[in-house]
Amino acid sequence: MRLTIFWERMADHFGAGYADSFARDHVMAELGGRTVHEALAAGWEAKDVWRGVCTAVGIPADKR
Repeated sequence: MRLTIFWERMADHFGAGYADSFARDHVMAELGGRTVHEALAAGWEAKDVWRGVCTAVGIPADKR
């Protein structure tokens, strides 16, 4: 998954104004105790980060 697609999905789910705030502030066990930005900076693949977000916040399977 390309980062542009990842951020589009984040904006679709959280809203354009909240997606980045969520990505900076919400620490998730599914990302090894990291935020989205920290996981991406640590080298995680965007698709794996998206899967972690989906699991953490309960995004329905049809949106994954």
